[in-house]
Amino acid sequence: MTELPTPSPHPELDELIAVLEHLRAPGGCAWDREQTHRSLLRYLLEETHELIDAVEAGDDEEMVEELGDVLYQVLFHADIAAEDGRFTLEDVARHMREKMVGRHPHVFGDAVAETADAVVVSWERIKQVEKPERTSVLDGVPRTMPALALADKLVGRAAKVGIEVEPAATPADETALGDALLAAVAGAREAGLDPEQALRDAIRRLEGRIREAERT
Repeated sequence: MTELPTPSPHPELDELIAVLEHLRAPGGCAWDREQTHRSLLRYLLEETHELIDAVEAGDDEEMVEELGDVLYQVLFHADIAAEDGRFTLEDVARHMREKMVGRHPHVFGDAVAETADAVVVSWERIKQVEKPERTSVLDGVPRTMPALALADKLVGRAAKVGIEVEPAATPADETALGDALLAAVAGAREAGLDPEQALRDAIRRLEGRIREAERT
């Protein structure tokens, strides 16, 4: 008796992949055929920000749409790479599966991590073993992050080498923090200063302190 093929657990995902492949195949869409990893970066950034807006708004319909847009960017990049013979979507999925299993030995192995903090400590320890080429706490930090997010990341990295950035008055909650940040921007504007550039300059100075601490 001939066995019937097992239905795909993700038929819509398979259909989306097929649509993308059809668009990029010979005789498909000229625009899609012309895209490269670099030309798509602006769209990936835009779609990511639109997803953030949808999450913050708590709008499920918008989240479905924007998650789809981000997913499509992933598929698009993987298809370009596959056409060039570099890697495939399966390679991307396999790498991520292996990474997640390896980073969660308390779930897939015999390790114990009963709190979220313990999980973070375990994650960082495993990452250090996986990436021995990273010799600085600054390695792996994307410099294209928004200045405020980058500052938050580097303040945490600075603490790992014994550098404590002197905090301002601690706000009571995120509302107070937002108001304080907005007031700082208003003050900068009043003084004719660029708050984004000022923060990036401060970040560079902090990076210098971190690298100096790592050399000593």
